[in-house]
Amino acid sequence: MSQAVFQFSSPTVSLPMEVMKCPAKSVTVFGSQLKSWEIEQQTHLRFLDSFKRTPTLRLKALRESPGLTREIIDNQQKSIGTIEKGSDTFKEMRHRFLSFKKDKYLENLEHYQSLAKEQAPKFMVIACADSRVCPSSILGFQPGEAFVVRNVANLVPPHENGPTETNAALEFAVNSLEVENILVVGHSCCGGIRALMIIGFIKSWVVVGKAARLRTKAAVSNLDFDQQCRHCEKESINKSLLNLLTYPWIEDRVEKGMLSLHGGYYNFVDCTFEKWTLNCDKHRSKVDSEYSIKNREFWS
Repeated sequence: MSQAVFQFSSPTVSLPMEVMKCPAKSVTVFGSQLKSWEIEQQTHLRFLDSFKRTPTLRLKALRESPGLTREIIDNQQKSIGTIEKGSDTFKEMRHRFLSFKKDKYLENLEHYQSLAKEQAPKFMVIACADSRVCPSSILGFQPGEAFVVRNVANLVPPHENGPTETNAALEFAVNSLEVENILVVGHSCCGGIRALMIIGFIKSWVVVGKAARLRTKAAVSNLDFDQQCRHCEKESINKSLLNLLTYPWIEDRVEKGMLSLHGGYYNFVDCTFEKWTLNCDKHRSKVDSEYSIKNREFWS
């Protein structure tokens, strides 16, 4: 039987003399003899021949390579630096967690195991998302004592505004957890309230506080802007307390004496706290512009 012999040739590329001098190697493929050049030798010699025939290419590579290498190294070092910084952040967080586990969790294991089964907080706290205002740190709430919701400017939208995350949290806290107190906590230097006072046409979340802005402008327009903002920070708390009464299940429990509504104002400039309770007796006026407070206290 005759054997077929295949030879490779390129119609466009001619092999350099160095390659032609290399001995060919015969390989049997499906019973046929296949002559092939050593691939490693071809590749190596083609690159050598290219550099010989094109000295400018070789010079360009020599000139550009160090800069490219330096750039790659710099980028790698920056990436490593970023990763190390992130690792340091979580290293500190890990240390805090392990300290919490050792000093609090394990020391009060029975309490935390009971919390794993159910929660029965007496308070719902609605506070600002500002990183400087942490209700648990300020007021000393321990795990299981307060159901906390945080949003921009600690605003409570009226019931007729439709579903929001705050509305859902209110329904769960009042109807399922049956909290006995709702505390709305505002604070000094609130960026959300400042935005509310600056923006003329409001179309974002802080539109919920528009009524507080109008009352502030009507009451203290003669004061400077910072003082107006401080006034509005407290006025918005009272407006949120009144908005709570627009929820039927909240109003019902308030009228039955099962739920109390409180306001709080944390001034982190001088570290003081004001606390008051909305007067919700049966003779209260339901006119939005009229309300009264009771049990006011100032902690300093």
